[in-house]
Amino acid sequence: MTAVAEILFQDVETAAFVARDDETVPLAPDEVAGETLYSLLSAGTELNIYLGEYQKQGLAWGRLPFVPGYAAVFQVEAVGSDVDDIAVGDVVFCMGKHMSRQRLPRRNVLPLPAGLDPVMGPFARLANIGMSCLTTAEARPPATVVSMGLGLVGLAGAMLFDLSGYRVIAVDPVEARRELARERGLTEVVSEIDPSAVGKVPLVLDFSGHETAISAGLDVVAQGGEVVVAGVPMIRKADIYAQEILNKVFRSVARLRSGKEQQVAAHPTPFRSGSMFENMAGVLQWIADGRLNFEGLYEMGSPRDAQSIYQDVLHIRHGKLTVMFDWSDI
Repeated sequence: MTAVAEILFQDVETAAFVARDDETVPLAPDEVAGETLYSLLSAGTELNIYLGEYQKQGLAWGRLPFVPGYAAVFQVEAVGSDVDDIAVGDVVFCMGKHMSRQRLPRRNVLPLPAGLDPVMGPFARLANIGMSCLTTAEARPPATVVSMGLGLVGLAGAMLFDLSGYRVIAVDPVEARRELARERGLTEVVSEIDPSAVGKVPLVLDFSGHETAISAGLDVVAQGGEVVVAGVPMIRKADIYAQEILNKVFRSVARLRSGKEQQVAAHPTPFRSGSMFENMAGVLQWIADGRLNFEGLYEMGSPRDAQSIYQDVLHIRHGKLTVMFDWSDI
């Protein structure tokens, strides 16, 4: 038996650090496995599970008890007999959970580019949401993009569109988040959209999941443009009726659509543009090349302190956008 430690949401607002025995099963020929170095907390998705919002809506995914996790980097300790391009000792990225060991098919891991600090690897997953929006957007550079919400996912999305040649107007009501965006080179960072933009923006990205932001996006979108809902409107935050939203969609002739990252296939697929793993590999290389900068956006934490960390994130008790769990001493 192999011991595995993990973070477990045992109940609403209850995160525990637990250890369990994991039955040792030989690796399949196409699998790789190893010890986790880092895993990244995704505040939006994980907090909604932690608060029981998914369970309240009867969704099977995220039902408590639940082992959360979104992105991890691990050092390979074993490879299956068919794996010939990854070796023991390599450091790889995966869409893994908050646990001390990872085990996945080879096609679901990405080797880190040479020279990339492993702690930067997990950011590729959070950036993948913006990459899916970029892959599927109809507006092409140098079009103007309004990006609503500057949490980690929204900031990553704004940075990606800026890097790709769009004019990006980044919007967030919180000054501390606006300052983080400016520090990363975004030049048009505002608390609200200028009225002069009404009806002129071909692409609006909402990463906030807030009804008022989506409604404001429909005000500024150009006729025939797109408003992409990339942030999950998990709970009701405003007294906005569907009639108001639908009336704006009708009159703007705009497309209001999902920005869910799975709108892009996981792996290269015939007759479909792009894939999640191609996009994440690209993000990893851009981070390694210094074209994307996630330094200073996270605090380091121990999985042993999971409950206090999730409470701090929930109640916004620090100035960073997320927490990176360090598994090196587990």
